[in-house]
Amino acid sequence: MNTMLAARLIKAGLPLSIDEVPVPEPAPDEVLVKVGACGLCGTDLHLAVAGDIPVERTPITLGHEGAGTVAALGRDVRGLREGDRVVLFPAASCGACRFCLQGRESLCDTSKVYGMARDGALAEYVAAPARSTIALPAAVPFDIGAIVTDGVSTPFHALRSRGALRAGETVAVIGCGGLGTHAIMLARLMGAACVVAIDVDAGALARARALGADLTVNPAEEDAAKAVRKRLGGVDLALEFVGTPETVELALRVLGKGGRAVVVGVGTGRPALPPLLAFVGREQAVIGSFGMDRCDIVDLFALIAAGRLDLAQSISARYPLAQADAALRHLASRGVVRVVVVPNEE
Repeated sequence: MNTMLAARLIKAGLPLSIDEVPVPEPAPDEVLVKVGACGLCGTDLHLAVAGDIPVERTPITLGHEGAGTVAALGRDVRGLREGDRVVLFPAASCGACRFCLQGRESLCDTSKVYGMARDGALAEYVAAPARSTIALPAAVPFDIGAIVTDGVSTPFHALRSRGALRAGETVAVIGCGGLGTHAIMLARLMGAACVVAIDVDAGALARARALGADLTVNPAEEDAAKAVRKRLGGVDLALEFVGTPETVELALRVLGKGGRAVVVGVGTGRPALPPLLAFVGREQAVIGSFGMDRCDIVDLFALIAAGRLDLAQSISARYPLAQADAALRHLASRGVVRVVVVPNEE
């Protein structure tokens, strides 16, 4: 088989094009992966619909949440075999810069994100550096493995690596879409004493309650910061998943003494700090959190395989590759946690 189908971005705002293109030839240090599932996330909407995140070139195959089986090996690849089940780390990292050597692949100096700087997994096959693949346990299906690589590992990274959540602390989650939904699940798993869900969508708040949020607040109906302070006196950790100045400022306003606000949402706005006397005197912190590291994905797979983390309800819909554009539009609708495209059946 010399050609394959791929969902390609031609221009932001236009439908994705399902094209027949050559199957990529893996470089000496790469593997060719037969894609079993590719998750879609909000970044794909920024790339393909809004166009406010640039791509390195067009046309380009989207998809940075990929899972599948190794179909071919580059001549220098060791430690992998054809048929191995793997997922892709969402960006092809170099493995040699100081951040990669520290296990902080999210900050790799020369990383290339799939679907932004190199062709991604919204296709029947994708080529990837062998070092950027991660073993997928047999107990984890391709579709679940795909969404773990970003949709679950990003909030896990924010909670564990950046927010340093400790058992018994209180947590506020601002923005309860795909990332926020998983943040609620993970915060409870990690021992949070109380989880507050904050969102303007009633459906998202209902889902948060079903997943175990102890308190839900709708900022469109009440002053969210006052409601949280009245109930808890402020939280130890606030996670922001929206990316607007207003929601970042809300994350700061819900903090108690010694609280940490972890900002995951990306945007172009400039939020303001609280008055310095209050901010410094209460020893509060604002922390950025970008993506995930390899260890986050590996540890999540261990939790899933052990039956400690159930993501069966996280996939709102599955689509064939030929309907990739419809899948993307579905992702933009309310009530969605994650949407997955299945180019090759498992």
